Amino acid sequence: MAAPSPTDHQSRKLLGRLSLPELRFVGDALRAETVGGVLLLVAAIAALLWANIPAVSASYSSVSSFHIGPAALGLDLSLQHWAADGLLAIFFFVAGIELKRELVAGDLRDARAAALPVIAALCGMAAPAVVYVIVNIVGNGSTDGWAVPTATDIAFALAVLAVIGTSLPSALRAFLLTLAVVDDLFAILIIAVFFTSDIDFLALGGAFVGLALFWFLLRREVHGWYIYVPLALVIWGLMYNSGVHATIAGVAMGLMLRCTRREGERQSPGEHIEHLVRPLSAGLAVPLFALFSAGVSLSDKAIAQVFTRPEALGVVLGLVIGKAVGIFGGTWLAARFTKAELNEDLAWPDVLAVASLAGIGFTVSLLIGELAFADNAVLTSEVKAAVLIGSLIAAVIACVMLKLRNRKYRALTDAEERDEDHDGIPDIYEEHNPEYHLRMARIYEDRAAEHRRRAEEAAAAALRTGAGSTAEGDRPA
Repeated sequence: MAAPSPTDHQSRKLLGRLSLPELRFVGDALRAETVGGVLLLVAAIAALLWANIPAVSASYSSVSSFHIGPAALGLDLSLQHWAADGLLAIFFFVAGIELKRELVAGDLRDARAAALPVIAALCGMAAPAVVYVIVNIVGNGSTDGWAVPTATDIAFALAVLAVIGTSLPSALRAFLLTLAVVDDLFAILIIAVFFTSDIDFLALGGAFVGLALFWFLLRREVHGWYIYVPLALVIWGLMYNSGVHATIAGVAMGLMLRCTRREGERQSPGEHIEHLVRPLSAGLAVPLFALFSAGVSLSDKAIAQVFTRPEALGVVLGLVIGKAVGIFGGTWLAARFTKAELNEDLAWPDVLAVASLAGIGFTVSLLIGELAFADNAVLTSEVKAAVLIGSLIAAVIACVMLKLRNRKYRALTDAEERDEDHDGIPDIYEEHNPEYHLRMARIYEDRAAEHRRRAEEAAAAALRTGAGSTAEGDRPA
């Protein structure tokens, strides 16, 4: 009879231990996101310095608004526009693959396991929107920006963790990653539904024909980047000209990739392509978007506007309060109504800390801010500044809470990574494997034998030293 899986004993646990394959996948994904997040952080700081140092600030606007591209194809765009509509399509392509993988091979494939992150993510998007709307109704502001504080930037959040040197147990890391994936899904739907301009049905039809061809070639297992890259560019161009936000093309193509492994495959095609494209997304596309979007004025007057203008204040409070209350409340409700018990290694303040960390909204929040207030450059800049300040406040609050528990997190992480028998599998995943305990018994017996040998040698050496001292003492002066 097969030994029970660790997850069998935790089926009613909230934020319980991950399966070993999921642990490895989450670890690899988060390492890549962390590197990208550090680059994103550097790009954001560079943009802020460029836009706020008087000697070079004028050049920031000039470079961002510089136009390039074939006008005949409707693609004579500014560099800032290329970054938001072009480069971010790569980011959303990777997001589409991640979402597909979660739906068919990850936590979201099981309805019971998916309930927690889906409910938490939905509440974590609804609460900031409600906070924003309330602030703007009371303050007579515009409710057009309700979606700005709804997005979480997982890469930026992980970069913050990397900078402050705080580790999270795998269950919390997986929860944060899955939250971000679901968050991205709903952000994509928001962009597609609420920020679509007048539709050119001819261009949209062409984009759908291109997507159908993309899907057909994938199903026929046709290989070759020289086929798919030009086709993807055509689909993107048609989608852009259709009036639907061009990043939707990236998501659609990502969702079409196969993310389940066949017998003998080490990686599915989707995982393989994600591995190839993620460095381009995290290392180039997203940082360049940040460089051309995060450069807002942070003068005393601009910062004051963030806390007095209802649109900007709604974004700050949505990220700092709405996100934390929404995700924590959604998680608590999921536990309450499913009668699942919180993992005994964690406490509810841990969930609140991660919920606060999810208040770091950057890439998608900046994009939605640009779309929501496209006709008002001043308000766009104020909302972008609010995203940066709100994310900073959320990061500080989360870091303080996480630091208070860092010793506990380190102990849990060390336990998850310990592999005393050096078989490549963490010991905590072999607790119910008899062979593991036999291996450990042999290891401890060998260690005991070695210690006995050393004890005997030490005793013999002490005896010889004592005998020598006695002999010296018997000699005449």
